[in-house]
Amino acid sequence: MSESYVVNEKREILLEKVKQFILENGGIVKKNQLNDLGIDYRRILDFVEKGELIRLKSGYYTVHMNDLSEEEMIGKLFPDGVLTLESGLYAYGYIKKKPYGFRIAVDKNTSKSRFHMDYPQVIPMYTEPEVLALGVSKQVVNGVPLNVYEKERLVCDCLKYEDKLEREIFKTGLLAYIADPNKDVAKLMEYARERKVLKKVQNVIGVWL
Repeated sequence: MSESYVVNEKREILLEKVKQFILENGGIVKKNQLNDLGIDYRRILDFVEKGELIRLKSGYYTVHMNDLSEEEMIGKLFPDGVLTLESGLYAYGYIKKKPYGFRIAVDKNTSKSRFHMDYPQVIPMYTEPEVLALGVSKQVVNGVPLNVYEKERLVCDCLKYEDKLEREIFKTGLLAYIADPNKDVAKLMEYARERKVLKKVQNVIGVWL
């Protein structure tokens, strides 16, 4: 048995071990998880260069892109982020068409390089840590539980950052909230004060509440 055959066999065994590990860990793993498995960076790079692993972005790897939905990737890559604006409206079913890209609120101190990726498209909104944590809840989006702001906080943010939303999305989203039988007007007013949009809430949608 030649030395090259033994080397290749060991490589294939190692590759299968890595693939299995990735699949057992939800389809995406970090570089340090592979390091903990005893796989050094040169070996990871070799797998990527030969198309046997996919580098999603710096430090994150998967086996097959087609195995993961965009929502699964967002949940794995940005567990600290919160869906907001049009992405939040979509999560609640207030708008029916899936927006282009995921609008995600993140800590303003987070590394900008985290968002250097081609797919899925992510639009970060850098936020003060205490503001980021205000009113975070979970919503199942296309079968995946993701962080999203409570609907009342979300509506206040849509009013606060109206200029970042397409007019039709803004209008459709607010009308859907107004029609929502489970809306909480008292909570809406609390968030309106907190987000400093009380007057805008009263003027734009107060008449309908």
